[in-house]
Formats: sequence, structure tokens, C-alpha cells
Amino acid sequence: ARENEFKGILNALCYFHAVVSERRKFGPQGWNRSYPFNIGDLTISVDVLYNYLEANPKVPWEDLRYLFGEIMYGGHITDDWDRRLCRTYLEVYVRPEVLEGDTNLAPGYPCPPNSDYNAYHDYIDEVLPPESPYLYGLHPNAEIGFLTTTSENMFRTVLEMQPRDASGEGSGGPTREEKVKNILDDVLEKLPEEFNVPELMARAEEKTPYVVVAFQECERMNTLTREMRRSLKELDLGLKGELTITADMENLQNSLFLDVVPESWNKRAYPSLNGLTAWYVDLLLRIKELENWVADFQMPAVIWLAGFFNPQSFLTAIMQSMARKNEWPLDKMCLQCDVSKKSREDFTSPPREGAYVHGLFMEGARWDTQTGMIQDARLKELSPPVPVIFIRAIPVDKQETKNVYECPVYKTRQRGPTFVWTFNLKTKEKPSKWVIAGVALLLSI
Repeated sequence: ARENEFKGILNALCYFHAVVSERRKFGPQGWNRSYPFNIGDLTISVDVLYNYLEANPKVPWEDLRYLFGEIMYGGHITDDWDRRLCRTYLEVYVRPEVLEGDTNLAPGYPCPPNSDYNAYHDYIDEVLPPESPYLYGLHPNAEIGFLTTTSENMFRTVLEMQPRDASGEGSGGPTREEKVKNILDDVLEKLPEEFNVPELMARAEEKTPYVVVAFQECERMNTLTREMRRSLKELDLGLKGELTITADMENLQNSLFLDVVPESWNKRAYPSLNGLTAWYVDLLLRIKELENWVADFQMPAVIWLAGFFNPQSFLTAIMQSMARKNEWPLDKMCLQCDVSKKSREDFTSPPREGAYVHGLFMEGARWDTQTGMIQDARLKELSPPVPVIFIRAIPVDKQETKNVYECPVYKTRQRGPTFVWTFNLKTKEKPSKWVIAGVALLLSI
């Protein structure tokens, strides 16, 4: 009785299934976590579609989207941002326009007209464009990122499969132990002393929320540098023959040789996807930033948000400061983010309220300084930097909700568990475009 509607929605549902299943190959930009979507989800959704069309005189679009997005497919999804993505796909694909035949499911792929099974097959073979990120609503850069990650993983695997004693020996080059010893000495030589937290606490006149954040960061940095110093000195004695080499020492030795951050350091550190060399350079920059801050407890003109172990604590401190100053309830406040047109060097002093932050990157799109809005990314610019952002706390009821994209902020490209906060960014396009494109802000790349 409802053949035309059934076929139209079934076609959109099949396309939706193909997109959500294959999107996982783009890694975290596709889905924050990997989900086992399967053909069973599709077949049971088709049964639900048939039953609902039989039982209702009008197509219950809202009910169908809810059942597909929150139960059939949404039942697999554990991440809130992925749930939003699934919901957005369904809002784009499962809507009345797909029955009118003048809407596209993807660029260059209009909804097929009502026909039989073989004709649908022929239509898909002839009309569906070749596989590309556009079919998923992603930018072509997503494929570059995915292929780069795949090749990096392959080369790392090849490196790790090398025979242990093949490097250097017999060819006149340094042995494995000599290489490790050089790295070990270099790290120990550059590693600064620990922060004297009791002395810093005694010096701080006022325990403002920002000062408390600085103390917490110093303590966490001490925990990390203490473990680095201890493990490296222990390995040094092991290499000299003064201690028996343990499994932990061997793991540390392998990590130093393969330019990987050792496991015992990672546990005490912040999320990072860098190799050991880049990770250590980054660590020294973080320590220097902290030293400058605690020297006189004057907040830097521009804060490097990525330099924190726990960026959430700093963002919360912005709200706490405003809450105390204006006697506002903390749970009725939120952060407003205004992206400036300036870079870090243009600021000489911090704002009277809130903070200027720098060091963020955008993945999936770019920030256009001229229009002050999110725009499509340029080809081969995988994660362009974002100008300095002015963050301040405002009451929730004064928050702008029109023409904004709720952009998740993550610590690394790994996304998922590294979530930090949500920044509302201005957009002229529909926010659904950026949701499907997997647009996010990253603290480190």
C-alpha cells in the first residue's frame, strides 16, 4: 500500500548503513570509537520501517529517526559526540524530501526514482560517484590523514620487526646500547629540577583559582620528571653492569631505541601521539611555561592551553573566578569563546576577566579570519592553526545559540577519551555540515 514511500526510505536507509559502516576507516575523524555496525542492524531497521508504515496513515519521520538512530544503530554507540553524528546523518537522509526525488544523498548522487530491484542496481552502478570522502560528508583531507596514519603504522611495524642486534654491529656504527646510552645521557642532562611546591605555596599571597591550577600542574610535572629521572638512572646502572637488567629496564631500553615514550612515563604524563624526541621537546616547553607562570604568579598574557596536564581545570578556574567576582552560581554559567584576528605576539597583557588562549588547531575545516567563521578546509592543510581565542564566563541564559557549531575540543587526534570541552564557534553554514565533516579543535597535532 505504501510501496513508493517504503522504497524511498529503504534506499536512504541503505545509504545511511553504508556510510556509517565504512566511515570507521577514517579513524577518530570518522568515529571517536569503533562500532560493530552490521547487516543485522539494517535488516531489523527495514522490518521496523515496514511495520511503522503499515500502522500509520502518515510517515512518522521523527519516530523512525529515533528508532534507527537511538536504538537500532545507536544501541552500539557509547560516545555522545558519535551519537550526535548518527542523529545528524539520519536528519539529512531520512526526511520527506527523499520521496520527492529532487534531493541528493551525496554530491552528484540524487535519490533514485521509484523502480524495481534490477533498475535500482543499474542506477547505483551508473550514477553513484567513485569512492571519495565527499560521499561521507567529509573533506578530502580526511583521506590524506587516514593514508598517512596507515603508512606510519606500517613503517613503525617494519622498524619494530628488525633483529635486535642488526643495528650498527659489524658495520662500524654505534651499537644498540651505545645509542640508548647517548639518548639517556641527553635526556638526563636537559631535564630540569623539580618544582619546590611548599616554597611556591609559601610565596603565593592569594590562593586564586588560577594559582591553585598552577600548583596542581607543578605537582603533576614533579611526579612525571621524578619517574623519568629514577628510571633513567636505574637503566644507566644496568647498562654499566652494576644492576641486573629487569623487564622494566629492558622495556625502557627498547622504547628509547625505537623513539617511543616509555610506558611508565606515559602513565604519569598527558595524552600525546608524538615520538619520544618530539614528546621531550614538548615537555621542556611545558616546564618552561610553568616556570614563567610561577615565578611571580602573574597570569601570562596568552595561555598555552595545550601545556596543561588538565586543561579542564584551567577552563573551570575561569568560571570560578567570575562566579566569585559577581556572586553567580557556578552551575548556571558557561564559557563564551570569541576567536580573535590576532596571533600570540600581538598581546602584551592578560584580559581583565577570562583568558586569552593559543595553540589550538582545527581538524576537518579551518577558521577564516576575514569572516570570523568556520569555512571549508584548504586541500592538504590537515589541521590549520586557530588564532588566539578569548574565553570568558557568562550566565547560561546569555549564551548565543543561533548560527553556532558546538565544536568539541580534544587533546590529541585520538579524540574519544581525550575530550576537554565544547567551544561554540560561529558558522554561516548549517551546523550539521560540520558535525558530519567531523570538525573538532585539537590541542596538539
